Amino acid sequence: MNFHSKPTTFVSQLTIKVQDLDRSLKFYEQIIGFKVLEKIDSSASFTADGKNVLLKIEQPENVIPKQPRTSGLYHFAILLPTRADLGKFISHMIQIQYPVQGASDHLVSEALYLADPDGNGIEIYSDRPSSEWKWNGSEVVMTTEPMDVQGVLAAGQGAAWNGLPAGTVMGHIHLHVSELEKSGEFYTKGLGFEVVCSFAGQALFMSTGKYHHHIAINTWSGIGAPAAPENGVGLESYTVVLENEEKRNEIIEQLKNVGAPVTEEQGTYITVDPSGNRIKLTV
Repeated sequence: MNFHSKPTTFVSQLTIKVQDLDRSLKFYEQIIGFKVLEKIDSSASFTADGKNVLLKIEQPENVIPKQPRTSGLYHFAILLPTRADLGKFISHMIQIQYPVQGASDHLVSEALYLADPDGNGIEIYSDRPSSEWKWNGSEVVMTTEPMDVQGVLAAGQGAAWNGLPAGTVMGHIHLHVSELEKSGEFYTKGLGFEVVCSFAGQALFMSTGKYHHHIAINTWSGIGAPAAPENGVGLESYTVVLENEEKRNEIIEQLKNVGAPVTEEQGTYITVDPSGNRIKLTV
């Protein structure tokens, strides 16, 4: 099953704020391997296939650095089509000696972690076949073990990294929130995601279509963490794709029922979770 196409509800793209647009352009092109689809004034859009935008960056006026212990982006996760692609990317990281923050085996996936020049967290990963995932009732079994880096590199067969493959998608987004209960209610009873994994009352992993997670939230920035400033580096918004207009109308009603705001801006419906994270609802 394709977990990142309709009728599944999934995250398709996000917009982040950066301090230096030109510096970030170089990073996302040369280090990550995106293609620039469009650059206008203080913003730019990136693609892997030359058509679909996966990431937008913008440099706000009077921008300030990423503020610690706030709600907002923990990381966004770029899903590569194959383990071989991940091996090629890791080889690329070794070759250019870019610092990474971790390399993990989550049973459902294998993932490399790093940050952009502003400290925005990034996960680059590939999934194991969903037929190999183990489930304990309604919860998928995930853990964090050291990655078999040599095995992943071997899968890449020493091939050169030529940028993100056309089949790359935005795999998931992981957010800091100020508390778990109301946020969980927003994402499940409001946006319609299902909890598929939970960790010690500190994190929830949620999806539709039995994916291991399209959205995760955690309180690792501290209970009551404030929202990041408007002009601060970090998440501006992310986009959730819904099956059709009927489904979007249903979700809008559910959001209103849990007390979430829904506004329309130039034809786009926008909601905000209890910690100030903005979500665009598209079909």
